[in-house]
Amino acid sequence: MTSLRNHRVVIASLFLPTTAVLGESNPPTPSIYAQDPDTSPPELADKPNGSSKPPFRHQHSKSFGGNQPLKSIVEDLKSRATTPLTSPPTEAANNPFSKFTSIASPRLNGTPTNGAIPDAQPLPPAMPGLDRSFTFSSRPRKFQTTHPDVQHTARLQRKQSRSSSRRPGDAYPSARGEGYNPWHTALNSHCNGGLKNAIDSVKDRLTQKLWVGTLGNSTDKFGPDLRDSVDLRMRELCSSVPVWIPDAEFESCYDEFCHQVLWPCLHYAVPDAPKTKLFYESASFKQYMSVNKRFAEIIIANYREGDIIWVNDYHLMLLPALLRADPKLVNAPIGFFLHVAFPSSEIFRCLSVRESLLRGLLAADLVGFQTASYARHFRQTVSRILALEALPKGIQIDGSFGSGMGGHKGRFVDVGVFPMGIDVSSLQEKKREPDVQYWVQLLRQRYSGMKMIVGRDKLDEIQGVRHKTEAFERFLKKNPEFQGKVVLIQIALQTTEFNELAGGVSDAVARVNAAFSTLTYQPIVFLHTQEVTFSQYLALLTVADAFLITSLREGMALRTHEFVECQEGRHRPLILSEFAGSYSYSGFRSCIAINPYDTRGTANAIYQALTMTDGEALSRWEDLHNHVITQTAQAFVMSFLTRCLRANTEHTAQTDLSMVPVVDMGRLLPRYKHSSKRLLLLDFEGAIWIRDMSRAGLLAPFEPQQQSLALLKRFANDPRNEVWLLSGLPVKGVLDKIAAAVPGVGIVAENGCFVKTRETKKTPATWIDMVANLNFTWKGPCVEILNYFTERTPGSFVEERDASIVWRFWTGPTDDCPDRQWARRQAAEAQNHIFDSLGERYGLRIIPGSNSFLVLPNNISRSTAVGAILHPGGPAHSPRSGLAGSLSGMSSRGGGRDDDVDGHGGDEMRGVFAVSGDEKLLRRLNELDHSETVSTSRKGTDAKWKLDPKEVVSVLSQLAGVA
Repeated sequence: MTSLRNHRVVIASLFLPTTAVLGESNPPTPSIYAQDPDTSPPELADKPNGSSKPPFRHQHSKSFGGNQPLKSIVEDLKSRATTPLTSPPTEAANNPFSKFTSIASPRLNGTPTNGAIPDAQPLPPAMPGLDRSFTFSSRPRKFQTTHPDVQHTARLQRKQSRSSSRRPGDAYPSARGEGYNPWHTALNSHCNGGLKNAIDSVKDRLTQKLWVGTLGNSTDKFGPDLRDSVDLRMRELCSSVPVWIPDAEFESCYDEFCHQVLWPCLHYAVPDAPKTKLFYESASFKQYMSVNKRFAEIIIANYREGDIIWVNDYHLMLLPALLRADPKLVNAPIGFFLHVAFPSSEIFRCLSVRESLLRGLLAADLVGFQTASYARHFRQTVSRILALEALPKGIQIDGSFGSGMGGHKGRFVDVGVFPMGIDVSSLQEKKREPDVQYWVQLLRQRYSGMKMIVGRDKLDEIQGVRHKTEAFERFLKKNPEFQGKVVLIQIALQTTEFNELAGGVSDAVARVNAAFSTLTYQPIVFLHTQEVTFSQYLALLTVADAFLITSLREGMALRTHEFVECQEGRHRPLILSEFAGSYSYSGFRSCIAINPYDTRGTANAIYQALTMTDGEALSRWEDLHNHVITQTAQAFVMSFLTRCLRANTEHTAQTDLSMVPVVDMGRLLPRYKHSSKRLLLLDFEGAIWIRDMSRAGLLAPFEPQQQSLALLKRFANDPRNEVWLLSGLPVKGVLDKIAAAVPGVGIVAENGCFVKTRETKKTPATWIDMVANLNFTWKGPCVEILNYFTERTPGSFVEERDASIVWRFWTGPTDDCPDRQWARRQAAEAQNHIFDSLGERYGLRIIPGSNSFLVLPNNISRSTAVGAILHPGGPAHSPRSGLAGSLSGMSSRGGGRDDDVDGHGGDEMRGVFAVSGDEKLLRRLNELDHSETVSTSRKGTDAKWKLDPKEVVSVLSQLAGVA
């Protein structure tokens, strides 16, 4: 595999990691201890190297008002109101913990730093292993079924990034030197933080990269000159290329389609009637398409040979097809990774634009998901909606697919699982910083003798914060001894006021705090993520006695990884929803698993976590820790990019059919004539025998054509030839007639389920059952399912064979009439039912065709049967197996032995001649020396020659006539 150092990675994500902010960049403020060293906490004052002083903080940007003093997280814990939607109190009378101010808050000039907290606290320049929703202050997602109102629309739009979100050194130097600079760079609070941190973690191995995305704020006021300046400096300083999108277009795409249509659908939340019009018929899809086209234009303009294009998340699902449609990128490596969940086909099929989205993804070489279940849902959805062959490793696209949006014909799309992780070493380094230890000490003082449960979620319905609050309420009621001794600290990620209300969190929190609060105790404390620095967040994870996640559906919850690593030394338990993607991995089975819909069970889990013995907690933590340090951000990035590059190499090796030459008998005949030994592998149906595909022809008794039998006899009578007939037909009543007529020909039946050896002078022909050890109890239920659909599909019928089943759902004209469209929809439904109920349980494979589909055991094919024939020790090995070597263990060209079983030397000219429509078989045969492969599939192929099926008999007759 080519090293990634030789490739530039183009990372397409909706938001860039760095944004452009209008206005000058402000210098940092002095240390909050610099004016009064005596205010250092006594327990930290005597530490060397000034470790008691937290890092510098930035002031507000001039464009956002005057300076405001900082306030510590502990003070904020004491001063928050009872609901997340209420502003912090300003009077001391409303603060029951004001007597702790001297302990909680650092001072400036001897005065407690009470005041309103800034809108966004500083973030470190390189945030290690941070879950993406925290890193960018929770890129807002709307979960609603109606259009946004004016009141909260302004909150949700691409908010202008604040310079207060930068640490010293975050602002890049001005391109104009010491003069006035109309804009500066800052960390983008909306970017995919998990992806950014993962890319940063492999910067030593990923030396060339280019980010493509939007700035994340309003850009209509950026003039042409300013945009040119941003383009130039962002490219030079940040390796980023901005995508300029009109604000109205972006708002419709991002706020409406992405967050009101795609987001709920992907998280199993189909809106209820009567508010379903936006979900099913969204005009914002036009803006979604337009945004994807703008991304495609930028990537195409900046593409250079050798680039790997990595498309990220559900905002850009159409982008792979748009890129593949450009002639420059026809063979470019394109990978798509979905960072959120993917639902079952029953949910996804509700989308009116479902086919466009799926076709967009299938133009990629690799489609990646967080968990195996999400990947399985995607394969099933493609099989059900697009009627394509879904295999365990991906999707096989046939030649008839790809008419829309840049689809690529006749190729295989890899579908893989790539669990995201964190940068463990960077996180471990960060948590040892003095700033983190400072906040740990303060939190331990403030909550001495109390248990702390920590959570961090968005307040919408999908994150399950209301369920968490209700479970905590039940826990306090059921265990009164914990009242006043347990506090739930919930970090709330940014969302709209509408979403907070829709999530039902406000009323639940108010009810709990009203019922259990005292003068010195508040059971639930809310902190918005803008009000918590990363150091404070790590301190909370360090002192927590439990971390609680009650998501109703979620991808990979990276905050669980951060909690596990911050608990090194304490080993407190993790309470995790079984609907979170992290729970699907065995390493996380050592958490306390909960069903968030089960309030009683979650309450019991909280009690179990707070009363767990140290020994049990340590054992659980070790399992979690071992998983976290294995499933890292570095492994995620490198495995995805390597797999994408390998998949592209395999795909581009398949030559377009127009580039494959037709069989040249002037070149093929001499090679055939001068071969002392020949192995002939010939397809029966579709090559030697053209079957009548009408209903009458399919149901008529089989009678072999005399022309075909005569051709096979001529080949078999030549002592230099060993002939094998490859077929998908059954043995009884079909292939046994050919075996009787031409005993010297070997036969592969039912696509590799049965093999008949060749009759020789020493050994008689025998049928070998290649699937004798498999369980075929699936056939009964499968036939029942197909009979159900046969009753509802006119003209269809079932062919039950010994080891496989075929459903002929259409036997009429091949034009795309309404009846045939109905039959294809029925076939897609039938495939989905079979795969869901029987596929995984029995290990079945479904191969769809244009008018039928085949169900057979997994890992059985003509290719595996030929491998058994060529393997010297195989059950159906050929007497001349040495002339080709084993396909099953082949690693280089010419894997055969020097001498065959007849004792002839390796100096003799040997040849393999194959005529087939099985592309996998032809691809493997190409690895053999002296092989001549001919494809009859009429689609993209790796074969050396192509041939129309109607011409096969004529060409083979010329070869058979060679003396």
